[in-house]
Amino acid sequence: MSDGIFQAAKFWLIDSTGLAKDALHVHIALALFFSSALLLRWPLRSWKPWLVVLVAALAGEAWDIWDSLADGRPILPAANWQDVWNAMLWPTAILLLARTTKLFHTRASR
Repeated sequence: MSDGIFQAAKFWLIDSTGLAKDALHVHIALALFFSSALLLRWPLRSWKPWLVVLVAALAGEAWDIWDSLADGRPILPAANWQDVWNAMLWPTAILLLARTTKLFHTRASR
């Protein structure tokens, strides 16, 4: 079995940070959400940072599936769904809070 570069990078991150794989999904998703909003000057109430996370989560899962197929491992849809769920939960909650409350409003946006 030969892990691909993507899998090797994930295992390196898990080993280096001491985080569980599920926690890593959450941290990376939040980093993508906030960094894309900050760098591209998108408000948190915009769907765009949320979409960045969704695309990254789906691409990561597609890559996982591809690596599984290449290595002859079974594809586990429930595990793939759990990874997407873990990645999308907090960006979705933040997007909804930013759109429906004043929690993330600044003076300039009021």
